[in-house]
Amino acid sequence: MSDGANPKIAVRGLRKAFGAKQVLDGVDIECGRGESLVIIGGSGTGKSVFLKCVLGLLHPDAGSIRIDGEETVGLGAAARASLMRKFGMLFQGAALFDSLRVWENVAFGLTQGRGMKRAQARDIAMAKLAAVGLGPEVAMLSPAELSGGMQKRVALARAIAAEPEILFFDEPTTGLDPIMADIINDLIIECVREMGGTAVSITHDMVSARKIADRIAMLHKGRIVWQGPTAEIDTSGNPFVDQFVNGRAEGPIQMEVRAA
Repeated sequence: MSDGANPKIAVRGLRKAFGAKQVLDGVDIECGRGESLVIIGGSGTGKSVFLKCVLGLLHPDAGSIRIDGEETVGLGAAARASLMRKFGMLFQGAALFDSLRVWENVAFGLTQGRGMKRAQARDIAMAKLAAVGLGPEVAMLSPAELSGGMQKRVALARAIAAEPEILFFDEPTTGLDPIMADIINDLIIECVREMGGTAVSITHDMVSARKIADRIAMLHKGRIVWQGPTAEIDTSGNPFVDQFVNGRAEGPIQMEVRAA
């Protein structure tokens, strides 16, 4: 659970706009060491922008992002590169390199980011592929030869290859059938637990959120409107949360529907 005195990630007053559109409007949230935090919310609510700001892929307009107590907004290139070594990322579309074999995808951050020799990186890649249930015969294939579920597993193996302190998961079950989604959820739980890492996931899949989260926060119109233990999600008393988790069209969340 979150350690309020010394959280792994502490975000305060985070704001980000694109032109006139205010996407993040003062986000305040923490994630404790070893905690699995899931941020839920509909499409266009700012979940991916939040993640990109924490990762340093986007520069916020205002606010503070502290990792292990260190302010990361405005870090120089060398300090940013050092910080990135703490992170592992599972992208929404797997984002594998088509020109590389599976094991080379898994080892990419080790060989390119850390200068590790290919033979050593290959051994680690094979071990991480085994950890997500993929055998050595898969290692020599190209991503195009894999199913969507297998591509997700390879992407997860890549995310954990360097045994990062913090793992980010961007819609980890999108596009998967319910059985494969459950397999991915189980693998995420197992990998995070074995590494003793901290996990931050964004999703609109409530089945996934309930399974992998210690704590859930809801982002709506650029603000955290509710956060609490996963066990309290169904009794939150928050109308935004109630509408979202029950998938109701009626409620305070108004989806824009254009007439044909």
